[in-house]
Amino acid sequence: VNQQYPGNQPSTTIVIEELTPSTLGSLVALYEHKVFAAAAIWNINPFDQWGVELGKKIAIQLQPILEGAASDNMDASTVALVSKLVD
Repeated sequence: VNQQYPGNQPSTTIVIEELTPSTLGSLVALYEHKVFAAAAIWNINPFDQWGVELGKKIAIQLQPILEGAASDNMDASTVALVSKLVD
């Protein structure tokens, strides 16, 4: 049960107009701080990587859709984000 990802979960999507050294550095710093702060608050080990492995499986499923395959079995939030990325 702890490795299911049914979709339509709360998420944060950041869209930037141009990738520059400054915007990339800001994004890296933002996520470093987010991970550290959340781990400290929740008293968890942020280096327990089962979520990374699940993310890789999800990314493999998304690759064909990003390349133009049908997205019929995707949740609405993922379909909207993929549309934004491929258009």
